[in-house]
Amino acid sequence: MRFAILRRCYSTDFKTKSVGFIGLGQMGYPMASNLFKKLGPSKFWVLDHSEPVALKFKQEHGNVHVATKASKIAEECSVIVTMLPASAHVRQVYLGENGLLSKLQPNALVIDSSTIDPSTSKEVSSILEKQGATMLDAPVSGGTLGAQAGTLTFMVGAKTPESFEQSKLILEHMGKNIVYCGLPGTGQVAKICNNMILGISMVAASEAMNLGVRMGMDPKLLASVINTSSGRCWSTELYNPCPGVLPNVPSSRDYTGGFGVSLMAKDMGLAVNAANETKSTTLLASVTHQIYNQVMTTPGYEKKDFSSVFKWLNNNAEKYQ
Repeated sequence: MRFAILRRCYSTDFKTKSVGFIGLGQMGYPMASNLFKKLGPSKFWVLDHSEPVALKFKQEHGNVHVATKASKIAEECSVIVTMLPASAHVRQVYLGENGLLSKLQPNALVIDSSTIDPSTSKEVSSILEKQGATMLDAPVSGGTLGAQAGTLTFMVGAKTPESFEQSKLILEHMGKNIVYCGLPGTGQVAKICNNMILGISMVAASEAMNLGVRMGMDPKLLASVINTSSGRCWSTELYNPCPGVLPNVPSSRDYTGGFGVSLMAKDMGLAVNAANETKSTTLLASVTHQIYNQVMTTPGYEKKDFSSVFKWLNNNAEKYQ
């Protein structure tokens, strides 16, 4: 009953608030687009390190304000969502010169959907809390297709159930599954573990598809067998790395778009670092991290989707025999 009253209160309130979105990358752009279209705030602000991208967003969506500094977003907006590449970018946007902290409104709601290390997330959340703001970590799963369709899964770390319920009124316009994981930082824990599995499974799927094709199997037929058998996983069924198996995934458009290989290398690094800190055994994660590091430093792969590990393995087959 308490949460129902809270939702009614905030659902009306958010319609009149200014909302800001920082980070219009492969994931952030469609997320911001869905938020703008579905929430319909009276004022919507965007900021990206590439001003032409922000201006493109304004051109496509109309009633949008473009900021050049995070402090302007903080000054104008009481609800802020950030989607940034790494921990260093989060620190700079939140705590750096002309960052959010410098102009943050009292009682502002700030949601960080970046994938970063939990310690940074907890530290920044604590600093913002001292300023009277509420910050939640809400990393996502679902890829660019999920971002475009508004079907993302958000893994949320929040200090209280009330602040989580408040955040849902924003997140439900960009995602389908919104999960309360616990205190600040726990959303990042869930995301790191999820992406560790994703990174490992994509390498496994790539090796298996390469092997089957080299042994003369039709890749579409092989994928269909795997996807009705015990090897079935997200990497084989919905994001198959072999070109031509699925029509609307990066592998069928020369691995453009999607989730960058450098970002997967970063996420695998977060998992390995967390394992070292907690003295956890992650043998496969360590090897997979090394593989993605090699892929992203290979000329021609720097901006490719992480499923390009299929192509990289195929091109380097003789080297690792």
